[in-house]
Amino acid sequence: MPVRLAAVTFDADDPARLAAFWAGVLGRSLVAEGAGVLLPGTDTQLGLRFVAASTATPGPSWLHLHLTSASPEDQRHTVETVVAAGGRHVDVGQRPEEGHVVLADPEGNELCVIEPGNRFLAGCGFLGEIACDGSRDVGLFWRDALAWPLVWDHDGETAVQSPRGGTKVAWGGPPVAPKHDRARQRFDLEAPDPAAEVAGLVALGARELGDRDGRIELADPDGNAFAIRPDRPPTS
Repeated sequence: MPVRLAAVTFDADDPARLAAFWAGVLGRSLVAEGAGVLLPGTDTQLGLRFVAASTATPGPSWLHLHLTSASPEDQRHTVETVVAAGGRHVDVGQRPEEGHVVLADPEGNELCVIEPGNRFLAGCGFLGEIACDGSRDVGLFWRDALAWPLVWDHDGETAVQSPRGGTKVAWGGPPVAPKHDRARQRFDLEAPDPAAEVAGLVALGARELGDRDGRIELADPDGNAFAIRPDRPPTS
């Protein structure tokens, strides 16, 4: 199926401010859209999109971003950049001996700055990983939906990666938190003909949710909403 994972979309109280924060951290440009702001990706780095949050109370975060480091100095620089731009340190139970640094952006979306020498994220680029709460079944679903190789499959944990390399998308396996409310984050797919892709995604285990703001929304086998919109060429 010719679908492409183009971006991770975040509901935001102030999309322009949050997009500017991430543009400064990642060193990317901003593209204004009718529904928000896009930080375009490339053929190996996923884009980020920020849109106005709905009036409904969102559920807890089910994914966060992992940024890579080339050296201890590089890791410290990234942490300092995040904090200076309005981010903050957070405690999620990480142990002192763990090398990554856990932070949150100005609206509380968590991110980790990974220590240098992390073999799993070697060669993945600065935005090394989208780390998700999810089952093995949902990892297999996205493997098939995107036609991306499964690059990790161990003890219920899975990860996929574009054949071109770059940002990995990983799921942590059980236990998986139950879904009660619309999450603040979701995957944005693009396809030349979004409507033509729905039947194939449903056959893989997705569930139709309906149309929303010019895009088709579905839910993956874990109940996470995602959307398909008309194709836009990746930024090189």
